[in-house]
Amino acid sequence: MEWDAGKLLELSGGYWAGCAVQAAVRLDIFTALAAGAKIEAELAQTLDCDRRGFAMLVTALVALGLLERCADGKIAAPENVLALLSKDSPEYLGFIIRHHAHLMPGWARLAEAVRYGKPTRDESSSHTDSGAEREAFLLGMFNIARLQAEKVAEALDLSGRTKLIDIGGGPGTYAVYFCKRNPNLVATIFDLPTTEPFAKKIVARYGLSERVGFVSGDFLSDTLPKGRDVAWLSQVLHGETVDDAQKLLNNAAACLVPGGLLCVQEFVLDDDRGGPPHAALFALNMLVGTQGGQTYTAQELEAMMRQAGAVETWRLDVALPQSCRILIGRMG
Repeated sequence: MEWDAGKLLELSGGYWAGCAVQAAVRLDIFTALAAGAKIEAELAQTLDCDRRGFAMLVTALVALGLLERCADGKIAAPENVLALLSKDSPEYLGFIIRHHAHLMPGWARLAEAVRYGKPTRDESSSHTDSGAEREAFLLGMFNIARLQAEKVAEALDLSGRTKLIDIGGGPGTYAVYFCKRNPNLVATIFDLPTTEPFAKKIVARYGLSERVGFVSGDFLSDTLPKGRDVAWLSQVLHGETVDDAQKLLNNAAACLVPGGLLCVQEFVLDDDRGGPPHAALFALNMLVGTQGGQTYTAQELEAMMRQAGAVETWRLDVALPQSCRILIGRMG
């Protein structure tokens, strides 16, 4: 890319637009507009907002194309925006946007994290004592996974497989979609006890409570359920140190029967570490938020999977967003 002053300033100030969207979601503006257009002043009062501040945010959202002003003076949201940002919509993405807002303070201190090599967040969203932050994180993971889980389930051949463990599975989105795709499959979500209520709610929503169970524990220190023929690890390795990532893969491999599949989904760096941008930036997210997390190249992940006991590895041929890739290992 050929950079100039304008492009650099736009990049540096890009968080302004992100913060405006996050504020609108946190104030629940789009849910309030789901029933129809409303007078701006009345909406500000309903949402308990200062009229001046609310008017400025509305103007910014109109400029971004997320709101529109009607001929009668009311404000409204386009249908495609409401589909994604109203809580009443099954496509709601607000939880992951709320999670992004929780990440902002740590990112604001990125230079400090780079200088000292230590996180700038007091606790990670997966281990927080805040119920609201935990909800935003776990249901945010559902928001993201739901967008591609059906595609992943179609691409990953699990025919003949009967027992899957979703390690660090959070709300269990992938376990649900794998079972939907494969009628003979049962699954177990393994995650922290605080995750269980969210997972059970998602599983019940899809009518799969009889086939998708939950076991609570720490995947680094507790014994994983044995006798599985598929282990699925989606976006968990990047939160661990290199040593703990290897330990986690070893633990996952130990719960598999001979010939079992060790499946890893991650934001993957190019082997020359030249990109892609999302995977490279996500590594910084791990820098500010974890004690030793990072993103990996496919070569690095395959080497760790072979060290865990995979006799062969391959990369699943499926196009996914945000530099997301799936690697498969078959155990001896």
